[in-house]
Order: sequence, then C-alpha cells, then structure tokens
Amino acid sequence: MQKQKRSQFEFVVLMAALMSIVALSIDAVLPALPKIGDYLNVSNPLDNPKLITSIFLGLGIGQLIFGPLSDSFGRKPVVYTGFILFIIASIICTTTKNFEMMIFGRVLQGIGLACPRTMCIAMIRDTYEGDYMAKIISIVVMVFILVPVIAPTLGQYLMNHYNWQFIFTFNLVFGLIVMLWFWARQPETLKEKYRIPYRLRIFQTGTVQFFKIRAAVIYTLLSGFITGSFMVYLSTSQQIFEKQYDLADEFPLIFASLAISVGLATFLNSQLVVRFGMKRIVHIAMISFILISLFFIIVYNSGHNPSIEILITFFALQFFTIGFLFGNLRALAMEPMGHIAGIGSALNGFISTVMAVPIADFIGKHVVNSVTPLFIGFLVCGLISLLLFYVNSDRASKILRKI
Repeated sequence: MQKQKRSQFEFVVLMAALMSIVALSIDAVLPALPKIGDYLNVSNPLDNPKLITSIFLGLGIGQLIFGPLSDSFGRKPVVYTGFILFIIASIICTTTKNFEMMIFGRVLQGIGLACPRTMCIAMIRDTYEGDYMAKIISIVVMVFILVPVIAPTLGQYLMNHYNWQFIFTFNLVFGLIVMLWFWARQPETLKEKYRIPYRLRIFQTGTVQFFKIRAAVIYTLLSGFITGSFMVYLSTSQQIFEKQYDLADEFPLIFASLAISVGLATFLNSQLVVRFGMKRIVHIAMISFILISLFFIIVYNSGHNPSIEILITFFALQFFTIGFLFGNLRALAMEPMGHIAGIGSALNGFISTVMAVPIADFIGKHVVNSVTPLFIGFLVCGLISLLLFYVNSDRASKILRKI
C-alpha cells in the first residue's frame, strides 16, 4: 500500500512537472516582452503580446497532430518527439533577430510543448476516471497555475543578471531534466486494448467519434471561452501593470499574488470535487464569474481605472472562480472519451485553444487605457459559457429529445 501511494505521488508530481515546462515557457517571458520587442525592432508595443498568444496557437495545433498519434504509438514516444521540436524552437527564439521568425519559433515551441501538455491529460485519463480523475487533474493543473507565482520573477532575474535569451536556455535545461526523469520512471499508460493501429483515417474516425459525444463538445467549447478570458489577462497583464499603472518593478509580485488565487481555488477543488461533484462546482463558479464581472462594469462603467488595490481584489476574486473551472471542465470533457483519450484530449485542447487565441486578441486590442474592456470580455464569455452549460443539462436534454 505504501509503495502504491508513493508511486501515485510520484506520478502526480511528474505530470505536474511536465505541465510546468509549458507554464514556464509562457510566463517567464512576460517581464522580457518590452526588451524582446526593442531587440527585434517592433514598432508597435501592442504587438508584443503576440509572443504569448502565438505559443498558445502552437499548443492548439500540436495537440491536434500528436494526440491521435499517441493512440497508436503510445504516450511516451510522442512526448519525446515534442521535446525535440521544443529544442529546435528554443534555438530559433534565442538566435533570431526578426520578429516574424520569433513568432514562428514561439508557435513551434507551442507545437512541441503540446505533447507533454496533451499526454499529461491523456495519461491521467488512462490511469483514473470519474471525480477522482478530476481530483488528480486539479492537483496537476494547480501546479501548472502556481508556476506563474515564480516564473515572472525568475524571468526578470535571468534577464537582469544575464540577458533575455537566457530565459529560453533555462527553460530548455529544466525541460531536459524533466524528460530524463520521465524516461527513467514513467511507464507507458496506454493499454493494449485501446491501442489503435495507425492509419491516416485515425484522425477522421476519432474526430467523428468526438463530435458524436455532445457533452465532450459542449465542455470543450466552455473551456475555450474560459481559457480565452484568462489568456486575455496573460497577454495584457504586462501592459496593464507596467503602462497603465506604472508598476514595472512590482509586476512579477502582482502576477505571483494573482496566480496564488487561482492555485488556491484549484487546490480547494481537488479537496471538494469528490464530495460535491464536478457539475455543481462548475455551475457555482460560472455564476460567480459572471456576477464579479458585472459588478465591476457597473461600478467602473466610466472607463476610469480603479486603484491598484481594488483592481487586484477584483482580479483575485475572478481568478479564484477560474481555478474551480479549469480542471473540472477538462475532466468533464474527457470523462466520456476513455476509448479515444489521445485524440479526445487533442481535440479538446485544440478547439479550446484555437477558440481562445482570437478571443484574447480581439479583447486585448481594446485594453489600451482602461481595464474595463477586459471585464466586459469576462462577462460576455461567462454568459455564453453558462448558456452552453444549461444546454447540456439533463433538463435541457429531455426538452431537446422531445423536440
């Protein structure tokens, strides 16, 4: 029993470490965006956030490619393939002097990182199910979200003591250490009975099966709107705190404090989800998400920014509700897809991420002199998500069947 618990603990920590490679690659770069933009001669500072959204685009594309392949070749070979791409992309990012090539490198980084991100979820689904699966995902996602507590500070330290290119080098070395641990300690989780012989039609058949599962599709769309909301914050946070509030030195600390809010909620979710169930928690969290956004818009409809203390309070409350949504929505989408966990995880990640990128870009363009457009975006995404949640409810299902 003790050996089993230790093995389970190591599995969870290893999955979290795989996720943390992704988080570090996104968040450690945030403090360096202005310097990277200056180095690459970017004329419009509002283009700098593309260095964040582009890696998410790559994550979406990569999941679609490698998820189905993992159902044939196994989870571990796909993770190794992705890391090789990540190495190539990191070299491009550290050596280029062209902004467009940097964007290409970030997209390629995302494609490579999609492998550990997708395989992490697929391996959890291979190993667990039901609300306990949601608990494990919540713990892993909590680490993924808590990495931003240290990532911007780490990125700023590396940039100040070395240069911004060293941020990419550090991420590469950290990833190599995790890959060696993964190679040495993690067995293949894909069961032989679920292994699908490779053929080109695997993408078509898996996709058709995915879209036949209504709950999986709806919860994937929900993830897209919530991820899009959070991605707007990720891509504009540097501009908000450094430009609108003139808090460049305090930015890593503020970013860290808000990440703690999400991480705390994710931890609480891991403790509560088995008792109360995923759907009930998601319902309450979505209503809270909407009400917080609506309250901010009503109070600050003039467009003038509140004090930094009030803004951080609203962000903390908003991200606290998001912490209850991330893992549960992913688990709810994955629950009916045990037989196609690889392509199911891939399509879930691809659709939600590809949805999130244009949402983040569109809302982000309006976050220039005020944070109010950000909360308007939160509200719209929240309302659409709640409507979709109700469409997937048991009562709605009975009404639709009668029609």
